[in-house]
Amino acid sequence: MTTSAILVRQIPFAFDENIDPVWHPDRREWSHMLNGASLTMPYLEPFLIKTVTEALKHVKDPALKADVRAFIGQEGVHYKNHRRYNEILKQSYPDLAEVETEMEAEYRAFQKHDLKWRLAYSAGFETMTMGITEWLVGHRSTLFAGADPSVTSLALWHMVEETEHKNVAYDLYMHLYGDWRGKAWGLLCGTGHVAWSSRKAYRRMLKRDGKWNSIISRLRLYAMVLRFFLRTSPAMLRSLLPSYHPSKVSDPKWVAQWAAAYDGLEEGSIPLLDTSDPEIPARFQA
Repeated sequence: MTTSAILVRQIPFAFDENIDPVWHPDRREWSHMLNGASLTMPYLEPFLIKTVTEALKHVKDPALKADVRAFIGQEGVHYKNHRRYNEILKQSYPDLAEVETEMEAEYRAFQKHDLKWRLAYSAGFETMTMGITEWLVGHRSTLFAGADPSVTSLALWHMVEETEHKNVAYDLYMHLYGDWRGKAWGLLCGTGHVAWSSRKAYRRMLKRDGKWNSIISRLRLYAMVLRFFLRTSPAMLRSLLPSYHPSKVSDPKWVAQWAAAYDGLEEGSIPLLDTSDPEIPARFQA
């Protein structure tokens, strides 16, 4: 059987039951934006897995098959770790369970669409994650320095692996359909839906914190949302070009440094980054 160069790392992140949901003490709004994104993962990523698993039946290319299987493996580990963290979040914000119920229903409805629709959504979302990776990794000092190392490490590990499998959903969609319009629609739909689902979650958290109606808090939130769109838009716009392919996009050097550092860890170790160093170098705490 052909194997993929994409590595599936079985990382069981351990989170302190008493972890503060405001994991960045100076950035409450940013903390809850990322918390909101985390809440979507146990619903979004199983949807992606089911979609590409169904599409896999129609693929004859052994290399693409191997990459799809590795994609499934990485995404499966991702959402299980996010679910661990989300269960702790809900101890402080129990009404997040209502948002989860809504997302579960939405993705169940999405599953009724045809395979092309679902695969376009999947490829579109995966395109957006390239912009998120560039932002989170490139601005990690601003976004994560001084933050809780476990949440920081979870987020940046996730982005490393999103970079590693960045070609897969795109290649699978183009292999089966090759339709530019569907790809463009999937980008808009996948991005918009996940962003809206995340918003429903962070809105509830800020409300419970008593900050949703605070002008200062709202301005901080809108500033972070604006940064998100400004930083991710270039990746999304370039994906609409006829000559675009994810492999043409250069990965941040830090991603390769992280992977090299992980290769030196003992099996089963959790790759915790040192957030006390403003640069957040790609090396792990002992």
